Parts: sequence; C-alpha cells; structure tokens
Amino acid sequence: MITVSDLALQYGKRVLFKDVDIKFNQGNCYGVIGANGAGKSTFLKILSGEIDANRGSIGFEPGNRMAVLKQDHFAYENEQVLNVVIMGYQEMYDIMQEKDAIYMNPDATEAEGMRAAELENRFGEMGGWNAESDAAELLSNMGIKEDLHYQNMSDLSGSEKVKVLLAQALFGNPDMLLLDEPTNDLDANTITWLADFLADFKNMVIVVSHDRYFLDMVCTHIVDIDFQKVNIYTGNYTFWYESSKLKAAQIANKNKKTETKRQEMMEFIQRFSANASKARQATSRKKALEKLNMEEIRPSSRKYPFISFQPEREPGDQILRVEGLSKKDENGDLLFSNVSFTINHGEKIALLGESAAITTLYEILAGELKQDSGIIEYGQTITTSYVPNENQRYFAGDQDLDLINWLRQYSENKEEQFIRGFLGRMLFSGEEVYKKSSVLSGGEKVRCMMSKAMLAHPNFVLLDEPTNHLDLESITALNEAMRDFKGNMIFTSHDHQLTQTVANRIIEITPYGIIDSLMDFDDYLKSENAQEQREKLMSKAP
Repeated sequence: MITVSDLALQYGKRVLFKDVDIKFNQGNCYGVIGANGAGKSTFLKILSGEIDANRGSIGFEPGNRMAVLKQDHFAYENEQVLNVVIMGYQEMYDIMQEKDAIYMNPDATEAEGMRAAELENRFGEMGGWNAESDAAELLSNMGIKEDLHYQNMSDLSGSEKVKVLLAQALFGNPDMLLLDEPTNDLDANTITWLADFLADFKNMVIVVSHDRYFLDMVCTHIVDIDFQKVNIYTGNYTFWYESSKLKAAQIANKNKKTETKRQEMMEFIQRFSANASKARQATSRKKALEKLNMEEIRPSSRKYPFISFQPEREPGDQILRVEGLSKKDENGDLLFSNVSFTINHGEKIALLGESAAITTLYEILAGELKQDSGIIEYGQTITTSYVPNENQRYFAGDQDLDLINWLRQYSENKEEQFIRGFLGRMLFSGEEVYKKSSVLSGGEKVRCMMSKAMLAHPNFVLLDEPTNHLDLESITALNEAMRDFKGNMIFTSHDHQLTQTVANRIIEITPYGIIDSLMDFDDYLKSENAQEQREKLMSKAP
C-alpha cells in the first residue's frame, strides 16, 4: 500500500495539485491520466522519491520493494544487457557482485569465505539462482534475441534499449511498479505481451500512458489529475471517458429528470460491466470492476480539439496505383523494394514496418522525395494532405511567424477572424494565437499541422505517426475524425485503438516486398498467413 496525505506541489504561482489524500492498494493497476502539463510524470517522481513535494507525506508498507522504469536510455552503455536487467533488483545484484568478487579473489580470507556463505544463503532466498534465466526469459519475451543478452547496451538499437529498461523494471517481482509511458517505441506484439504480463501481475502497478488500448487492457482504476486535484475512480479508461462525457451532458441539460439520469447511468454501467469480460484483466482484478459507480465521476475540465477532414470533391475511379517501388538509404542499405498496391474507394490503410522505411515511403508518396525505381500514379481527382512524423522544417526559417500568420500561409481565406476562429477550435485561444511558431510544444505543432491538413480539404490523407506528442483528448478527437473521414487514408500509428478502429486494410513494408491484407489490425496480428509471408520475405535477406 502507498498512502498519500495532504500532498501539494507548485512551481511559483502555478499549482499542479494540492490537498491530495489517496491510497494505492496492492493487487490493483492504476492508470494516471491528465492534460499535458497537469503533472502526471511529476506525480510519479514524487511517489518514487525522485523529487520532493512542497507539502505532505507518502507512506509505504515496510519491506515493500519499488521498481521504476528508467527514462535514460544511455545510462548503462558499458554494461552487459543481462546484468542491466538484474540491476532492477538492486539488492540482489549487489549481493551477486560481492560474492562473485570474493570467489574471484585467490587470497580471500576465512572471514570473507564465511561472508560469501552468508551472501549465498541470502541470494538463494531472493531467488537469485534463477536470476539469469528469469532475466533472459523477460528479454526473449520482448523480442531481444539471445545473442544480444551478453552484449553491451551500446551495441543495441534505441528500441532495444527501451525493451531492456522495461525488463529491468519488471524483473524480480517488485511489490510496487511505477511505469511512465512504458509503451513508447514498442511494437504491437510487445505491447500486447506487456499488457498480458501486467494483467496477471499480482502486485501494485501505477502507470502513466497515452495509449487508450493499453490502459483499457491493464487498469482496474483511473487516477485523474484535474482541477488541481488527484482523484481515483474504479474502472478502466473507457469507463472513465464515457462516464465523464455522459455526466457532462447531463449537467448541461438541467431539465432532465433525475430518474431518467439514474436510468441512463445504470444502463451504461451494466453495459460496461458486460463488456469488461472481453478485456484481459486477471480474475483477481475483475472484482474491482464490480464496484463501478458513475455517480462518483465528475465531468472533466479538459477540452477536445475539433478535428475534421472535409473533402472538397469526391474522388474519381482511380485513387492511387503504386508499382515496383524501391528505395535505399544514404548508406546504400535497402529500405524497401517491390512495393506494389492499388487503393480502392473507402480504403483506410495502416502502414506497418521499420520507422525509417515507413517515413521514407511517406515522403515519396507526398512528392518530397524521389524513389530509386517504380511508379506512383494518383487519380486526377485526388487531393492529398500530408502530416509528417518530423515537422520541424515547417516551423523553421528566417521568419518566426505567430500562429495567425503561420496558418494564414495555408488558408484560402486570409481574414484574421476566420484564422482566429479556426485556431480556437484547435484549442489556441486568446493571446495564444500570437505565440511564435518557434516556441510551440510538440503537441501544439501537431495540432498546427492538423489545421494545415484540414484547410487543404483533401480526399486523400497521409498521416505518419500523428498521435506523437498528443494528449489523450487530442488522440481521441483525431481517432474520431479519421474514423468518420469519407475519403482514403494511409496512416501509421503506435496507438493500438486508433489503428484497430480506423484501418480496414493492413500493408506491412519489408526490405524485400510487402504483406497486403484486407483485415483489421487485431486479426492481422493473429494471422498465421501474415506470419508465414513475413518469414518468407525475410528469408531473402543476404
């Protein structure tokens, strides 16, 4: 158990939260949500002891061990991968190092020999005899091949380092597990494995995440940081979100009869409880969902941007034909080859593959980069809009424009009133419209790029990781806009729920060809045929 009493934190005049009195209990998984800047990561740092609050106290049960997901991917460059994982249980690792040092010393004294025996006994009680095999199993489950287990961290790619640090946090069955954005840079299979692992995890988990699918899979409770308060609600993210929306609508409609309100609430709870069985929560955690109570949830103060892609014209018969496309990177390494597909009306394609290859393909499709070989043919009626993963070039330059003049570049209607109104719908209100483009946050830049895309009125949209840097509210709004869009779309996203609810076709890019499947994302991940095709294509590697 973690007991938080009278907690408060502020920086200058800015209050993040105050008067926080909550308890975290063993066996539950808590998902921490809040708007960008609300203090989610800061709250976890206070719980872990990394930073101090201005006021209040945090109490822990004696003897409980806490593990925290490290954020510095370069902290262990000269350490062996397997040892980095075992370091997650620092006491065990220290004992292992001390006893091994004694054994390696040919001049060890009798007293040191007795000390080694004591350490061996303690090491065994902690499960140390299985430490290497347990660490190796975690790594393998995350897709880190065995031949990398004895390499230094410096030999690993960025995504591999992320997985090792995650394995480090999970190692040794900690009593309390604190995870800040654990799904960042993870592939879909690893995210699913992690969700299953945490669902079966018997101890306490507190996790910050923007991944709605992940939060729904693992969370028994939601910790909402809003109104400068921190409140805990029973249920997963979907329950909190739908309840908050319904409560807000009911409050807005003052004339609604109380009994009707109650009936709506009860029907929703029953419907949610029935669907909860489809989630992968462990049986021990499902009991928490029996306590769902919508009455305790208050409407959120957070706002959702207005995102809507409205095509100016209907597409004709020909949408897009790609034939024999290939491209190598600057070093001459093959990114992809033999990429061929034709897009039909109504298709929304999720593009999968290595990030460098995917981004390169988007730049080629957007006309910003030339392919090495192959043909790209858009229909004459097709109007495209491209939202890139890396957007800095759109905000750099000699002119440091304010938001009004920045967006005016991409709008046919140049009137300030129109531009201000458009920015207002994207949550840039008041004096914020005079912000210089050079000082925008990552999330603000993405919202600007979405505005640019909407003003083009495209019937074909290219979106390369559009959810990066966005908060949950903006991701939800984008998800709905993509789902409701009447044109064609090619997109890539690490947000599982978005991909599952939008895509009706999956194309996976490999260096030696593509896997093209008319199915949704979940079915594709489970497809044996897709796996066979993947293995066949990768067997062509030299």
